[in-house]
Amino acid sequence: MISFKHPNLFRPNSRPTSPNSSSRPEPAMILERTSRPLTKLSFSGFKRSSSSTSISSPPPTLLVQDGSYLQALSLKFSEAVSKAMMQTTGPVAVGELVGGRRPIPAGRGRALGLLIASELKACQNNPHLHKAILRSLHRPLSVLLSNLSALLLPLLSSPAFLSTLAPTVQAPNPNATQLHALAAASFAGELLESFDEMSLGFENDARGDGLKAIREGLLSLIGRVVNPLITGIQSELIPLLESLENPVAVSVPKTGTKALHPSIVSLQALMPVYARALTQYTTTLPSQTTLATFLISMIWRALVAFANRPRVKPSPPTSPLSSPQLTPLTKRQRATSGNTPATPPPTRFALKLPSRPSSPPDISVTPSAATDARALYELMVLLPRPSAECDATRVAREAVDEALSGLTALATLLENISNPLFKVGKSHEAILEEIERITADLPTLIALPVLLRSYSRVTIESPSIPSISSIINVSEDEYRKSCLSGFGRAEQCSNVIGHSVLDFLRDQGGLQSLVEQWLANRVDVVDH
Repeated sequence: MISFKHPNLFRPNSRPTSPNSSSRPEPAMILERTSRPLTKLSFSGFKRSSSSTSISSPPPTLLVQDGSYLQALSLKFSEAVSKAMMQTTGPVAVGELVGGRRPIPAGRGRALGLLIASELKACQNNPHLHKAILRSLHRPLSVLLSNLSALLLPLLSSPAFLSTLAPTVQAPNPNATQLHALAAASFAGELLESFDEMSLGFENDARGDGLKAIREGLLSLIGRVVNPLITGIQSELIPLLESLENPVAVSVPKTGTKALHPSIVSLQALMPVYARALTQYTTTLPSQTTLATFLISMIWRALVAFANRPRVKPSPPTSPLSSPQLTPLTKRQRATSGNTPATPPPTRFALKLPSRPSSPPDISVTPSAATDARALYELMVLLPRPSAECDATRVAREAVDEALSGLTALATLLENISNPLFKVGKSHEAILEEIERITADLPTLIALPVLLRSYSRVTIESPSIPSISSIINVSEDEYRKSCLSGFGRAEQCSNVIGHSVLDFLRDQGGLQSLVEQWLANRVDVVDH
């Protein structure tokens, strides 16, 4: 008869209350493993093991070493770049499409820059992660720069972009091709402003952020768009400003209308148009330097033109031929015709109808250089200038303001020289002091020709002083190209040319004039 060896076979398995040493060999195995020195199982040994484990474990911020976070961040940057170049939906404005595409909306470059700034700011306390994020920016930003260049290439080479670079009164707004190019330049400028806030792309060291090539590419892209448009305006302004050197007689009504140079009259119509265009061209911070260079160049050309305008003697205004009833001959005829009665004309008995009063006759006058200089200053201040509140453009704004103050000083000098009451009741020293005060903000080579034409000698019988180019024995074109190309070059040449002119004036003999003393003070010459 078969009997069960284990009567509790069908009972549920549970932990035995008292383990049987004969039926379970595991305790023997455990005893064999524990037959080691007791020092291996001491508390100090466990403590040392725990300490070693905590040092080798990475901190929470270093979990990105597996690459998952950086990979996700790279995908996020790539997606942001794609969205920045994506076309918008909605109704299309008239003349907005070029090749079936719309211009890049404003603000997308700033949004991309804010995304980059937020990711970099979140890891600013972890330099290793910060550098890793900067490296992850290289590829998406390079793709962005390539896409912008590919977008601009057909636009900049299009005849529509190059045909009308300068706006006119009839067409003051940019065309669709120019709008698309300006939108791409604005996008790059917004992104560069974010780069400036984060100080990215300034280092030449390869161990830096490595974004200098991206910065230079964006700057080049802005210049390719903005520079041709500003150059187009400059090419229209230069002939008008250079023509201010030649005095021109104009006809004005006899009702007290101010006489202005024809170029000033043309600029009065063009300057508001150019002001709006330049404001639209230079919305980004990197284009402010180009704007400052343009303004300083235009002001300098105006200074050279006004300083070298020949002095025209004031003459009584001429009027058209008067009617016979207004001449003195008619008065004498009426005085001597008392004995012989004249036959009244047939129109005496005709019915007199009311007629429009005749307009006063025009007179021919030559505008003064001082009046034109004041009018030009009022027009130049209409143009936009670099911001004075931003640190990056404060120096450019100061340079433009100094150029404008020079134009104001030249207008004041011309007004005082043409005023016959300027020297009345003043001593020689007082006049010299007043001239030095007026010309304090003027370059020496701009004020010198004006003073030479007016105060070169104290005697009336002395011959007129030749031009500066004749005094230094060079041609007028060579003198202007070599010495009057800009503010900096004129400052460099002022000392040498001042010595030559001063020697020429002293060789003339006679009493020392105001201009000799003024020039001696300018070139720091000690009288012996």
